[in-house]
Amino acid sequence: MRSIEAHALRTPATLELRFTLEGEIAGLALPTARASRRADRLWQHTCFEAFIAAEGDAGYVELNFSPSTEWAIYRFSSYREGMAGVDTAQPPSITVTSESNRLILDAAIDLEPLAELRDSSALRVALCAVVEETDRGLSYWALAHPAGKPDFHHAAGFALALRREAGVRGS
Repeated sequence: MRSIEAHALRTPATLELRFTLEGEIAGLALPTARASRRADRLWQHTCFEAFIAAEGDAGYVELNFSPSTEWAIYRFSSYREGMAGVDTAQPPSITVTSESNRLILDAAIDLEPLAELRDSSALRVALCAVVEETDRGLSYWALAHPAGKPDFHHAAGFALALRREAGVRGS
């Protein structure tokens, strides 16, 4: 049996995320650890994700974090439209801890290049994961899934509300 727990903390300047996957870690297909760098298509393998929109805005940001410490940040103008990579002078800080029955990924994201999120008093957030098993393909995890097949981009999945006030936690 596997479980995933996700936490988000918003400060005035950063977004801090923690994903904890519990279960037999040896049964996962985990990417090899490497130097942290931007990479595309991380969602094709084990990957932790956050989709974040300013309250009332059709646009949103997608954050991808691999246990390899690779990462990606994309901006969308609306549902699956206008995708563009986000340039950031300060890459996310990512740490990964792995034990026999637990994998923890912590990520801290500088909100400076994401003004629409930094300046909004309220954010809608979807916390998600793609988990690749060594023998059973991919499974998709989220706080909320819309009806039908998993779709992390769908607004119905943006189930967590984060306010601007420092120290407010969501999980």
